[in-house]
Amino acid sequence: MHRGTQEGAMASRLLHRLRHALAGDGPGEAAASPEAEQFPESSELEDDDAEGLSSRLSGTLSFTSAEDDEDEDDEEAGPDPLPLGDGTSGEDAERSPPPDGQRGSQLLARQLQDFWKKSRNTLAPQRLLFEVTSANVVKDPPSKYVLYTLAVISPGPPDCQPAQISRRYSDFERLHRNLQRQFRGPMAAISFPRKRLRRNFTAETIARRSRAFEQFLGHLQAVPELRHAPDLQDFFVLPELRRAQSLTCTGLYREALALWANAWQLQAQLGTPSGPDRPLLTLAGLAVCHQELEDPGEARACCEKALQLLGDKSLHPLLAPFLEAHVRLSWRLGLDKRQSEARLQALQEAGLTPTPPPSLKELLIKEVLD
Repeated sequence: MHRGTQEGAMASRLLHRLRHALAGDGPGEAAASPEAEQFPESSELEDDDAEGLSSRLSGTLSFTSAEDDEDEDDEEAGPDPLPLGDGTSGEDAERSPPPDGQRGSQLLARQLQDFWKKSRNTLAPQRLLFEVTSANVVKDPPSKYVLYTLAVISPGPPDCQPAQISRRYSDFERLHRNLQRQFRGPMAAISFPRKRLRRNFTAETIARRSRAFEQFLGHLQAVPELRHAPDLQDFFVLPELRRAQSLTCTGLYREALALWANAWQLQAQLGTPSGPDRPLLTLAGLAVCHQELEDPGEARACCEKALQLLGDKSLHPLLAPFLEAHVRLSWRLGLDKRQSEARLQALQEAGLTPTPPPSLKELLIKEVLD
């Protein structure tokens, strides 16, 4: 009997660890977090159907304060739970152990097969991580709000600085509202922190909202239907592009360069186009800033990347400006410019672009980002 109990507990622990290894999860589960149940209102969450998501979504709302530490330690010292959906909790497994080791082994094999079949089609292969790195109270009379800065971290080794975004509660709320209107089914199980009439600027509220926003974005990214939604793409990229464009127009090229580079990294991390021309506009901004900051080599590299993206789109309004910039920068660096020169001349002879074509900077200033 004792041996059967040990075999069953071992099966539970092995399955639990494999589940997290495949999903890329941490040691906790959103549905199993006692803190989320203990503080349903103070954590600012609406009724959260986290159990329906936990089989494929990572993240947890573990808003702990000093008085919660003892309970959290008690949870970590307990037995590893079985995956949700198999009908047996860790406590029930202890009360009803398998009669022998063979039954425990069969249970483990069956659970592994079931879990693998489910996870094969539901786990996101490349899931971004989000971490609130700072939250600052901004006083902009007559308004006052909290600005949350999040690091957007790609899976794998940290080979570069993560991209960052800064958003306020109203930005997250607008995103949540728009996605709810378009994707009622997937959004029904994703929680969002409620508005509060008071105590919005306490350290406790800010900390709990920070964790909630991390989980909210993580859950959106884990659902393919939501991950590709234009509203989510706009949430990440559009504010960065607008600020970069504004700084470029006012001649603050060094500050604008950092924002263009951040926007480019965000688009690369998101993995899906954030708009038909946004990658090209980002490269135009990078090229203009590098050129104004006397870095023609980097500016030319941005033009080459844009020309690769454009391919044979001879009618695209950005093609001639990129060709003209590439010719000019190649001449300055003493590099081959004949192919771009011939292509630009062909466009002009066909009447597809004026002579001379508009510059990248001119088009960038006139572009309306929406």
